[in-house]
Amino acid sequence: MYIREYEPADCSEIAALFYQTVHEVNKQDYTSEQINAWATGKVDLAAWNQSFLEHYTLVAVENGKIAGFGDIDETGYLDRLYVHKEHQREGIAAALCSRLEAHVQGNILTHASITARLFFKREDTKF
Repeated sequence: MYIREYEPADCSEIAALFYQTVHEVNKQDYTSEQINAWATGKVDLAAWNQSFLEHYTLVAVENGKIAGFGDIDETGYLDRLYVHKEHQREGIAAALCSRLEAHVQGNILTHASITARLFFKREDTKF
């Protein structure tokens, strides 16, 4: 796996990863109605691309496919951090977070899902 900066050509693959992750990984903690409201499958790719370009956005690539992504703004707000359902617990989120955290000064804030809270409560993160 390697981590690189986001490129606009990544947006569609990231949107698919987001949908699949929410619908598979987060279903243990949320109802079907909540999952469907969270990840409708109708992402505004132009808006997401603009947001990714405005933030510091990284993607983790494994065997030519995006295995995870995350983005943080200049204020330290970690907006999104998702890892593909087939790559959970491989250290991808930690590697992305480490790089994202290093990019900003001061405290970092995120609104973590129930599923992700244990990850963010680890002692080695700034959250």
